Amino acid sequence: MAMSEDDIVAMIKQALPDAEIEMTDLAGDNDHWKAVVTSAAFVGKSRVAQHQLVYAALKGNMGGVLHALALETRTP
Repeated sequence: MAMSEDDIVAMIKQALPDAEIEMTDLAGDNDHWKAVVTSAAFVGKSRVAQHQLVYAALKGNMGGVLHALALETRTP
């Protein structure tokens, strides 16, 4: 079962309310996504720490319901 764009965005927004999120379905199957996430929460954090914040927001769905996520994080 794939994870919808709306579900991914909602989970990220719950953890990072100020986030601006651009989603791209890379394979047209709701299973391989690219997300560009911009949030002030990333300021002063390493790229790894930024990605960990997003993965934590997905609550263990990475690698399961959400098969693949190409992630780019930015600060405003």
